[in-house]
Amino acid sequence: MTRPLDITILGLSLSSSWGNGHATTFRALIRGLHARGHRVTFLERDVPWYASQRDLADPDFCRLVFYDRPAELETRHRALIAGADAVLIGSYVPDGIEVIRRVMTIAGGPVGFYDIDTPVTLARLDEDQCSWLSRMLIPAFDVYFSFTGGPLLDRLERDYGARRALPLYCAVDADRYAPAGGRPLYDLSYLGTYSPDRQPGLERLLIEPARRLPDRRFIVAGPQYPDDINWPANVERVDHVAPADHPAFYAASAFTLSVTRAEMMATGWSPSVRLFEAGACGTPVISDRQPGLEAIFPESDAILIADTTDEVVRLLTTIDARARARIAAAARAAVLGAHTGRHRADELIAGLVRPHEAHPPVIQAMEGQTMAGQRERTGDDAHSPA
Repeated sequence: MTRPLDITILGLSLSSSWGNGHATTFRALIRGLHARGHRVTFLERDVPWYASQRDLADPDFCRLVFYDRPAELETRHRALIAGADAVLIGSYVPDGIEVIRRVMTIAGGPVGFYDIDTPVTLARLDEDQCSWLSRMLIPAFDVYFSFTGGPLLDRLERDYGARRALPLYCAVDADRYAPAGGRPLYDLSYLGTYSPDRQPGLERLLIEPARRLPDRRFIVAGPQYPDDINWPANVERVDHVAPADHPAFYAASAFTLSVTRAEMMATGWSPSVRLFEAGACGTPVISDRQPGLEAIFPESDAILIADTTDEVVRLLTTIDARARARIAAAARAAVLGAHTGRHRADELIAGLVRPHEAHPPVIQAMEGQTMAGQRERTGDDAHSPA
């Protein structure tokens, strides 16, 4: 058992779940850390979008501190970073590259990176369009935690210079997500922010089935959907469902749908937090297909896979309440056995707390990465990027 630690986390948002999946992921993780006796401070950039949409301004499981500019990390919050037993920096942090550089000059303990968007991050890095991480900074981290597992972990070490790449999947707070009971009001639901690359999957696996089953009820919840989407009359739209209301949302659904972003579909091993939430709430999931999903949810036992509209229609019209209950029970057992916030907290501590070298100065890390890039271009490096 590790002694209680003081951990500082810098992430996109903890205070607002509006339009992002980071807040619920961090909440489950930090509640797990709190349950294990660790003390967490979360540093969040105070931006207008989230400031106007906060649904957790004063958490009881950690200290939440807002800052206005990266420079404040050194002038106002140095003690929180320098005095921490470990520091974790998340993906999509505003001005993330500058934040990382400042943190690396202050932190005395291990510093990890938590990528909740790994396939997107690597695609942006390859295009030199990533605002929250520089390829040159990756070797400076003690550990690179990725919400994507599988072969991508090897790529992070081999091609991007990560010292250690470990999986840290999303998770669910099992104390807050549980079956709520009641009779389902909707045959199929979907909970997620609009994304252009997810929309074709939503069209194929929910909107078109709704057109073919006009006597069934459907619901899509999430912000930022364009006004020009042609929703069938039997699809209800809700702009936002707060995390506290997620269990009731799932309880009202006979099935819920999971649709994967294109980069994550291509990479695989990127389970959405919605899979764990629905599983914990005892609602069976219909998901699109991605490599690695069967390692978390055995197909047909704990999850249903659909590639086409016809398959969704068949599932909705042939699976009875008893079969739904059996699938839901298997999914709930899989989630509670390995995918709660407490599980992730233990994995985080195990990855962060170990003998580590002093942080290489950021400039040296950048220079070393630049030299490696030069070797790649001249053909001298045996491990060129994929």
